[in-house]
Amino acid sequence: MTVVSGCWNAVSVRDQRYQETCMGTWGTGPFDSDLAADFVDELEGLAPQQVIDVFERSFQRVANAGTQVAGADGVEAVAAAALVASMIADSRIVIDPEDGPREPLPALPTSLRAMARQALHCVLQDGSESMTGWVDSADADEWHQEVQQILQALSTAADHPQ
Repeated sequence: MTVVSGCWNAVSVRDQRYQETCMGTWGTGPFDSDLAADFVDELEGLAPQQVIDVFERSFQRVANAGTQVAGADGVEAVAAAALVASMIADSRIVIDPEDGPREPLPALPTSLRAMARQALHCVLQDGSESMTGWVDSADADEWHQEVQQILQALSTAADHPQ
């Protein structure tokens, strides 16, 4: 595992969990931080409806934030969106078994796809801490491309329901 130099800038950040992200971010992928790993761990042992509720809350927090998405909320929404996208038939988003939940995800309602797309659009806005908090611009660009790929997988699914 390589630690990248793209650690997020935690200056003037209100959310304590986000301040800790700098210490626990090792890449630009949707699961390359302690916060994302904690989100995945939160799904462990939950009943199917509880898993769906966790996804919905994650997406709703980001959507409710408008243009001021907190870093921790953005990290969770990106991880959740990647998991939703990975559940779509023929998706190009494949989750490494080391990163994903230990237990299989339940069948997810298609309504989560629209919620995930909306959340990712919020995360990608200029005021989002996830968007502006990268120290290294190359890492920021790589992260942006990864999020765009997840968004594309979710958009393709919306255009061609399975």
